[in-house]
Amino acid sequence: MKNLMYGMAALVLMGTGTAQAQNALTQQQKKQGWHLLFDGKSTSGWHIYGKPDTEPAWKVINGSLQLDPKAEGQGDLVTNGEYENYELSLQWKISPEGNSGVIFSVNEDPAYHATYETGIEMQVLDDEKAEDNKKANHLAGSLYDMKAPAVKAVKPAGEWNIARISKKAGHLIFTLNGKETVNVQMGSPEWQSLIDASKFKTWKGFAAFPKGHIALQDHGHVVAFKNIMIRELK
Repeated sequence: MKNLMYGMAALVLMGTGTAQAQNALTQQQKKQGWHLLFDGKSTSGWHIYGKPDTEPAWKVINGSLQLDPKAEGQGDLVTNGEYENYELSLQWKISPEGNSGVIFSVNEDPAYHATYETGIEMQVLDDEKAEDNKKANHLAGSLYDMKAPAVKAVKPAGEWNIARISKKAGHLIFTLNGKETVNVQMGSPEWQSLIDASKFKTWKGFAAFPKGHIALQDHGHVVAFKNIMIRELK
């Protein structure tokens, strides 16, 4: 019994010692070129699309960026920086019936009134109860309104999901909770057919900018993001 208890205690200590701190990088990640986009304490490095600063609707709560859909100052939260070739990793948690998204290659220009007019979206959704769950290419992990997730990988509302977006020379790979959901080459015949079958068919600015901001979508539901980090690729 003593040996069993000692073994269990050792496992607990090992788990504690190896667990990664929230909103922090390990030495290995730093060596790999990752850097944080969210410090876990403030909205530094972010602003509301089309505005110079953040607004009260986006709050830092328990180490996560959380949208309060009832607060003043609504809008998509976007990075101050712009990126072209990179890996983006983050965790998200959606409320029951919730809808949001991670939108990238966003061109912030007065000619466009919303992030999704130019940006490409990885869908964030409560697949079970959200109103927008009727189409496969609207489900969590999808290339929104274009390509359905190859596998169902999302966790139930209220649980944290790990999402990754890789974008290099127009090659997009989405993973959700360790499972690849989307793999497509921008500019390919497949890509054009996906656009032609989507609502973006006539949107001249959509997916037209290789370099752009990354946005966390305000879709009117409580959503939280944490451990947001990026590694630029050459």
